[in-house]
Amino acid sequence: MVEHKHPPKLDIRQAADSSRQLTGQHVLSDFERLMTETRGLGGDNPLTWAAQAERRVDEAGQPQCWLQLTVAVDLPLSCQRCLGIVDVEVRVDRAFRFVASEAEAEQQDDGADEDLLVMSREFDLAGLIEDEVLLALPLVPRHEVCPVAPALTAVDADFEATPVKLNPFAALAGLKDKNQA
Repeated sequence: MVEHKHPPKLDIRQAADSSRQLTGQHVLSDFERLMTETRGLGGDNPLTWAAQAERRVDEAGQPQCWLQLTVAVDLPLSCQRCLGIVDVEVRVDRAFRFVASEAEAEQQDDGADEDLLVMSREFDLAGLIEDEVLLALPLVPRHEVCPVAPALTAVDADFEATPVKLNPFAALAGLKDKNQA
């Protein structure tokens, strides 16, 4: 098992042939798109990952290149209830099968249970890690129980209320009542 300072570019075929195992731990600030998602918060949070490349034989007896990826990170996101910060635990554990071309991936995609990626001599493992974490984010991050009660009004306390306007027909009705008396 090889530990890396930054997820390397991989020759997938060579990595699978040698059953290469890779691991690493980084800080969140090493991943630009994740930092955008957290609005710059949590840059020192650890992101740990492990990748196992291997050859597996398919039903037809043909060897296939596979990559098993696991990722763990805690991301500070905005709670959609109270708008405070909620730490969201993100865990990824996915298997990817590699095919020769984009056309082959499109052709096999509907019938495959696994995710398909295109074979590469310089596969961007860091990009895959970041993509998978982004895909694993909850649609609506929120606390189980918000630490601060959410504000349920849309008006600030120091907001000047507009004066209530009288209905002009109510004023006319008042004149009509005076004339009948």
